[in-house]
Amino acid sequence: MEDNKHPHPDQQINVELSEEVAEGTYSNLAMIAHSNSEFVIDFIILMPGVPKAKVKSRIIMTPDHAKRLLAALKDNINKYESAFGKIQGGGEGPSFPMNFGGTAGEA
Repeated sequence: MEDNKHPHPDQQINVELSEEVAEGTYSNLAMIAHSNSEFVIDFIILMPGVPKAKVKSRIIMTPDHAKRLLAALKDNINKYESAFGKIQGGGEGPSFPMNFGGTAGEA
């Protein structure tokens, strides 16, 4: 039985990238919340000495896509560390509360 949910590996996808999006948005904090049907990732800029942080982008995805993102990040981190060495840190999160008022995670 063929899986019709995912494109074949040899099938090309034409992706358009506008100049504005290509510039990117800096983020040094991500807050993650989820429900039974979606994951919400807020990318935030947290500046030292400023008590208010600003959400710069919010991405909402299905649990299936969130799991694929996790696998892609793991794969890319392994490739990065193979080329440039182990990434130091990354094990500890911020020391302030990170709860949206529901089930929350942090990255």
